[in-house]
Amino acid sequence: MPVVSVGMPLGPGCSTCGYCGPLGERSNAETSFKKAGFIASQLSCEVYQKMMYRGWRRSGTYCYVPDLRRSCCPQYTIRLDAIAFKPSRSQRKLINRWNHFVMQGHKSETSDSLLQQGISSARMPTRPSKSKGNASKRDPPNFSLSTSVHAAESDFISPNATVRHKFEVTLEPSTYSEEKYALYMLYQRQIHHDPHNTPEDFKRFLVKSPLKNEPIPYRASAPDYLPSQYGSFHQMYRLDGELIAVGVIDILPGCVSSVYFMYDPKHDKYSLGKLSALREASLAREIHDAGAANMTSLAMGFYIHSCPKMKYKGGYSPSYLADPEEFTWFPLADCVPQLEKFRYAAFVHPEHSLEGPQDPGEGPPACVSEELLNEVMVIYSMQQGAISIIPINSSHRWNDEYNREEIISCVDALGAELSREIIFR
Repeated sequence: MPVVSVGMPLGPGCSTCGYCGPLGERSNAETSFKKAGFIASQLSCEVYQKMMYRGWRRSGTYCYVPDLRRSCCPQYTIRLDAIAFKPSRSQRKLINRWNHFVMQGHKSETSDSLLQQGISSARMPTRPSKSKGNASKRDPPNFSLSTSVHAAESDFISPNATVRHKFEVTLEPSTYSEEKYALYMLYQRQIHHDPHNTPEDFKRFLVKSPLKNEPIPYRASAPDYLPSQYGSFHQMYRLDGELIAVGVIDILPGCVSSVYFMYDPKHDKYSLGKLSALREASLAREIHDAGAANMTSLAMGFYIHSCPKMKYKGGYSPSYLADPEEFTWFPLADCVPQLEKFRYAAFVHPEHSLEGPQDPGEGPPACVSEELLNEVMVIYSMQQGAISIIPINSSHRWNDEYNREEIISCVDALGAELSREIIFR
């Protein structure tokens, strides 16, 4: 039975900004604007993917779409083509450095040879030899991303191998544990200077999800380490049994979506956040290669050109940004000149781009046709598991001016197709 997507519409809002404030602080003024919000009771994975590709993101069950035109730090939806992605030289070095640490320990404790033993030649790519001429530094002939990211994992190492550390990466449903919460607190305190988080805060932000699990239609039997269902997951990183990192991800029909990543700061020098993006790109490619042909991308959240800590996402190529008005995709490299020139950049209609930091104020009011409103449904009653629905403009909420404005803003931000697919409450 198909999943029915249900939620409550919310209107525009604003908040302080966490991207341009001092380290560990937010901006003093409310300069981050949202077009609309949505509290999701449940969503199909396909519906949520469509929402993401129209600029929406989720934080727990709360979904929102930024107003890029008004915000101090415009947030552009970015996705990486995981099939065409080839790691750069620096990204390959990150993988090799971590693998070397796992296999042989820190350089002060062991020889400086790289992964000399324990990995079969079929699983570990050979290190390309230096050659004369203009050989590409970006794509050595023997490098495989999926082989390399698994090379130091205990499940992929020869049983006869001698290794310094045991490294495990597993995928599990998005659930709460004291171990995960302790890691989250450590990460928030030391990296973001934010010590004020309760277990409920953690659950609300990184555990609760409106996504309903649905089977992945592999064409053949997939390896056991790949997920069997779409939905929300925690990717668990363990070193010698200790939880050192957790990647919060959504696995959707066309993409793996990065939600959040947290790690033990004592491993900061290994750039685990960047490594996690490489692993997630590899996961999307591996799901695709196992027979889920629509899985082609890594959705990396938001790209914020003015924020150095978010700008790194542009280092994964080929990446694309969604136009903030038409929601069509443009190569990031083609967008950079406009992003450098304008605070708000519109790619389809560059004449709409805006310079200067000031908020231009509210744009034209959202406008939704009566015809569409007749097709947008809201729950009228629920009895013994059966729900009755009516057009939203016939509901009691429509009679209240404030509720009516929230509904119109949400429907406008979702667009006609999605608004018809979701039942409001």
